Amino acid sequence: MTSIRDLPEVAGLDGQSSLLRIPPETDVPLTPRVRAIVDTAEFRRLARISQLGLVSLVYPAAIHTRFEHSLGVYRLALLYLRRLSYDERFAATIRPGDAELLLVAALVHDLGHWPFCHPIEDIRLERVPRHELFANSFLLEGEIADVLRSDWGIQPRDVVALLSERPRDARGRVLASILSGPIDIDKMDYLARDSLHAGVPYGRNFDQGRLIASLCLNEAGDGLAITEKGKTAAELLVFARYVMFSEVYWHHAVRAATAMLQRAFYLLYEDLDLDALFRLGDGPLVAEMQRAAEHGPARDLLAGLFGPTRRLYKRVAQFSLFEGRELYERLARRPFPWLARCAAEFATLASTSLGRVVAPHELLLDSPPIEREVEFDVDVYYAKERRYRSLGDVSPVVRALAKEQFDDYVKRVRVFAHPRVAAELRDSPRLAELLSEAIQRADA
Repeated sequence: MTSIRDLPEVAGLDGQSSLLRIPPETDVPLTPRVRAIVDTAEFRRLARISQLGLVSLVYPAAIHTRFEHSLGVYRLALLYLRRLSYDERFAATIRPGDAELLLVAALVHDLGHWPFCHPIEDIRLERVPRHELFANSFLLEGEIADVLRSDWGIQPRDVVALLSERPRDARGRVLASILSGPIDIDKMDYLARDSLHAGVPYGRNFDQGRLIASLCLNEAGDGLAITEKGKTAAELLVFARYVMFSEVYWHHAVRAATAMLQRAFYLLYEDLDLDALFRLGDGPLVAEMQRAAEHGPARDLLAGLFGPTRRLYKRVAQFSLFEGRELYERLARRPFPWLARCAAEFATLASTSLGRVVAPHELLLDSPPIEREVEFDVDVYYAKERRYRSLGDVSPVVRALAKEQFDDYVKRVRVFAHPRVAAELRDSPRLAELLSEAIQRADA
C-alpha cells in the first residue's frame, strides 16, 4: 500500500528539481499536477490580490500577495503530512487519497478571497457572500475543476466540502483541523509571512520546526494535538498571534484606513455589481469603486486611501475594557448600519458643538466585528503519563492571551475623524458626552 510519504509532492520536499522559491528563502516543490493548478487563470488571480490590503499604508513593504501565501500554506501541508505520517493513528485514519485532497485544499484555500475581503466581510451586508462560498464559483466549474478531475482524480465537490462544510467523521475533522484550527497551516504561514513583509519580528518568534515535530492526534483521534515537547512553541505561537493583532492588524492607523474603506463600500455597494467586482484584482476593484463614487462622499474617503496623497482619518478617542469601559460596551460588536447611523448622529452633534459643519462621512466609528476570534486551545500529550491536558489548563500564557485578552483588549472601539476637524474634536471636553448622546439617538 502506498504511504503518504510516497506521494510525489511530499517526496519532493527532499528533491532538487521543480522548485519555486518564495520568501524567506523557502523552496516549494512543484509536481506537474500542482503546477497545473498554479498556472490556471483562477489561481494566478491571487497574484493580483494583496494579502494584507490596507496594512501597506502603515507598513509599506507589506505588499505580498495571496498567491505567495497560498504556496506557503501548501508547503506547510506537505510538512504536516510528512510528520504525521509517522503517527500510527494518523496513518490509520488518513489515506494517501485523503492527503491529496488536503494538499489541493491547502493550495486553493484562499481562492474565494477578493481584494480587501475581510474588512468588507466584517460589515456583514446581505448581498456580500462569505468568501468560502464565493470560492465555489472557481472550484466547481472551469479550469481548476477540470484539473482536479483529470490530473488529481478528485471531485471538486469534495474540495468544497472540506473547505466550507462541517466535517461529519473523524477523517474529515482531522483534515479540517489541519486547515483551520489552533495550530493550522494557514495561521502558521500568515503570522510569519505577514511579520516578515511588515518588517516586524513579532509573528516569527515561535519555533515552527519544533511545533511541527510535536504534532500528533488528540485523544479522540479527530483533531490535531501536540506532545509536551511542543508546548513552549505553541505558547509562543499564541503570543505571536496576540502581538500581530495588537501591533499590525489592529494598529490604529490600519484601522483608520479600514474604517474609511468600509464606509465607502457601505455608501456604494448597492450600485456595484458585486459578483463582477469580487473577481477583480486590487487596482481594478479600487478603480471601479472610484468610478461608482463620482462626486459623492465615498469619493473623498477613497481619495484619502488611494489618491496621490495619503490622507488617513485621525484617531480622536478609543475605548476598551480598561479605558472607557462603559462606552466600549455600548459600541462594541454593533451592526455596521447602526454604527453608520450613530456616526451620523455624532456628526450632527459635533457640528453644533464646534460651530461648523461636520459631514456624516467625516466621523467614523470602528468597532470589533460581531464574530469573535476563535479561542486558541489545543491538547498536549504527556507521554510518560499517557495523558492529554488542555494547553489552556497548563499554560498561563494561553489563559491570559488566547482567551481573556484577545478580542476585548486588542480590538478596541475607536472614533476617527477627518484631519480638518480631528484635533478640535479630540480636545473637546464634551467628546464623551456627545458620543453618549449619539448612541442614545441611534438606539431610539
